[in-house]
Amino acid sequence: MWECEGGDDTCLSEEKESYSDKEEDSAQECKSGDDRSESNSENGSESESDNEQSDTRQSDEVLEKGELLPRGIESEVNSQSCCEHCKTEHIQKEQVTPRRFSGEQFWLKLEAEGSYQCAFTSLIFEVSKPAEIKYNILSWSKYADYIKKPWIVGGPLFNVSCDSASALTSIQFPHSLCLHDHGSNMTFKVLHIKSTGPSIEPSVDHSSTHIKWHVSSLSPVGPVIQTQEPVDYHGAVILYKVVDNHPSLSFRVYIATNNESFIKDISKAIRHSDKKFIKIDKPPVCQKLLQNGKRYRLISEPEADIIPEEMQFVDGSLLKLKSYIEVYLEQPVEFTLSLVELESEVIVWKAKLRECDWTKHNQNNNEQKRKPICRRRRSSISLSDEELCNKRLKGIPDETKAKSTLTDQQLMTIAQKMGKDWKEIAIGCLNLEMKDIDQIQEKEEEVNIYKFRMLNKWRESEQNNGTAQNLYDSLRDHVSYEVQQVLKGFLEHV
Repeated sequence: MWECEGGDDTCLSEEKESYSDKEEDSAQECKSGDDRSESNSENGSESESDNEQSDTRQSDEVLEKGELLPRGIESEVNSQSCCEHCKTEHIQKEQVTPRRFSGEQFWLKLEAEGSYQCAFTSLIFEVSKPAEIKYNILSWSKYADYIKKPWIVGGPLFNVSCDSASALTSIQFPHSLCLHDHGSNMTFKVLHIKSTGPSIEPSVDHSSTHIKWHVSSLSPVGPVIQTQEPVDYHGAVILYKVVDNHPSLSFRVYIATNNESFIKDISKAIRHSDKKFIKIDKPPVCQKLLQNGKRYRLISEPEADIIPEEMQFVDGSLLKLKSYIEVYLEQPVEFTLSLVELESEVIVWKAKLRECDWTKHNQNNNEQKRKPICRRRRSSISLSDEELCNKRLKGIPDETKAKSTLTDQQLMTIAQKMGKDWKEIAIGCLNLEMKDIDQIQEKEEEVNIYKFRMLNKWRESEQNNGTAQNLYDSLRDHVSYEVQQVLKGFLEHV
């Protein structure tokens, strides 16, 4: 039995599980959308893992090299600001923009005591003294077995670490529900995934936008809510277009709760798809609330093939497979999409899609294909061309290199260079779970063998994607300079 921290609240499950660490737009908007198109592509080198925090004691010099987070690239938060029922409460807190690093990790250096709100995730941190906080968004689907009715997911799941645990006194988690006047009939808690197992811990307060929790320890934690009544969600509609050589148009339309964990899962599903997609930059926030169990229909003008024609809305935060609607038009024409609630026929969300929303991406894609690939095809290649090729080899590897699966010998070389934090890297960067680590350590063997088995487990899970490039993308900024150089060497000599 799990120990429930919070009086006589019901546990989420009876059996203890093994710990698993892991509106139409104006024409001017089209023009500005073109300028932003490259940053919205989902086919870049974005990390594919739910990364846990790496060593929090990185030097300021290294951290200062992090990319300053551009606001609003992927975040769909703060839809409450346009909700007629939710009035944002004016709490004295400073808005801060974190630095963002590869692996979707955020870092804040807070200089003094106070309350600070992250401009990207809407997390609110209360600190009693200067502190450095690192955090990232996790997927709820990994912890689906821990959420049992009448509990439901309340908002994003986070993994937080702090250089001084005592400095971080409380965290306020954003939630995606519209409370109306039902707040008194709901129970607000947090699910805390600790080394001893998951438990429900009490919150100390809640508002129309956040659930406040006093920090007991730092590990994966997120808001959960208990209610017997139907709940209304702040929603988001997210669009992706298929990139191919056909003149027709094909889109995926995701209807989600305004929950960063949910939205991150959608982005990950797109990256893992066999097809190539670009994200269409349209205001995602629904103008009306989404209610669990109600049916909605997507309508196109002019008419398009839409499958399914209608959909019953449920919060899919715990589902590994996210539902979507497919929209297909034979000819590339401008069109308008509207999401309508069937019962009331109220338009919940609306957007007009114009040619400029996707042609810029296609042009970039075609230009990239037309770029000549530097190869030694003739012995008469000039010295300048040869130097150019050498420079290319030291930079981003070509497609052949990127697709070469790592060998056992290469994995062992990497294992021998890795440090004592290999377990944290396995869980935080390579999507392994604690049960995988336990299985790896079943036999008493030399530690480098454990590291090798860990890397081999990752390679097996990635199958044809178990490449040096993929491993480098996952481990970059989380491993030593020595390990990074070994991986770069593999890329240069494939």
